[in-house]
Amino acid sequence: VQLQAFGGGLVQAGGSLRLSCAASGSFSGSFYRINSMGWYRQAPGDQRELVASHLTAASGDRINYAPDVKERFTISRDDAMNMVHLQMNSLKPQDTAVYFCTANICTPGTGSVSYWGQGTQVTVSS
Repeated sequence: VQLQAFGGGLVQAGGSLRLSCAASGSFSGSFYRINSMGWYRQAPGDQRELVASHLTAASGDRINYAPDVKERFTISRDDAMNMVHLQMNSLKPQDTAVYFCTANICTPGTGSVSYWGQGTQVTVSS
């Protein structure tokens, strides 16, 4: 399974960016279920932290946001395309980080496995 993230870049404070991540690989040709997709970020010297996640559950999908992005970022999934998006508005310099997408995918052969993308740089200038 490969996760390809794109959409990062340089933006001024107050601006917007849209990150996208596509999952591909042999799983797509067989029965599979994407349990969750989401975004983490890691700034220099900091630990990787959750930004937003979209979990598929029998009781209904659950979406979680980090407190400092909740009113500014929106996560969405396109299950037909095996993609997840992160719309980031009102960006702040403290949002500067490498953003990683992640997906938890279940197949009969592997069970549920979490995968990570390579990361895309987001830089917000003041």
